[in-house]
Amino acid sequence: MRHKLDISAYLVVGPENTKGRPVVKIIEAAVEAGYTCLQIRSKTASARELIELTREAAELVARAERSGDTALLVDDRLDVILAAREQGIKVDGIHIGQSDIPVNVCRKYLGEDSVIGLSARTFDLFNYIKTADVSQIDYFGAGPLHETQTKLDCGLGPDGKILTRNFDDISRLAKTSPLPIVVGGGVKLADIPQLAKTGAGGFFVVSAISEADDPKAAAAELIEAWKANI
Repeated sequence: MRHKLDISAYLVVGPENTKGRPVVKIIEAAVEAGYTCLQIRSKTASARELIELTREAAELVARAERSGDTALLVDDRLDVILAAREQGIKVDGIHIGQSDIPVNVCRKYLGEDSVIGLSARTFDLFNYIKTADVSQIDYFGAGPLHETQTKLDCGLGPDGKILTRNFDDISRLAKTSPLPIVVGGGVKLADIPQLAKTGAGGFFVVSAISEADDPKAAAAELIEAWKANI
């Protein structure tokens, strides 16, 4: 999966984000709309709950015959990925933050074909992208575009203030980065046309799909807007 990774349409989801609806139903909406990357993320679910969510997602992707086209990642939890794989669940990789488990450790345990995505801290993102060893990383996560209730510390700087990114910043990031970048953080449908023109590799969303009244329709609108403007 690492060498055919497509981050153009990327959903991040966990049980905190679905208004009480099953996570797998939100994932199903995104898969049916053609999303190319799925990330299971939860700061409240137990390891066993995350493994089960990952199993449900992997089985859904397989039933849709998208296993070769849609990457299934887990946020931060190397232990969950290894346990899931031990149970025969197809998990394609991990997404980590700059201060999380080191990239080389993830690569050691997950193998060369696994996807590793990384989000650098917003306040030093430009410097990190220019100086980091990217040989073991497959893409950068960047943002937030707007402040977001989904992840309250997204973009938090050392001064305690939230730093957001405008479209000019993202264009500079896309030109500077040796890796594709996926941009999120409060992204809505109205942002997609301009975001698609920045040179970013894709967009990621949480609540724009997971909290929508009709998740499938919302997912489809986002991906159609992206494709219409790249």
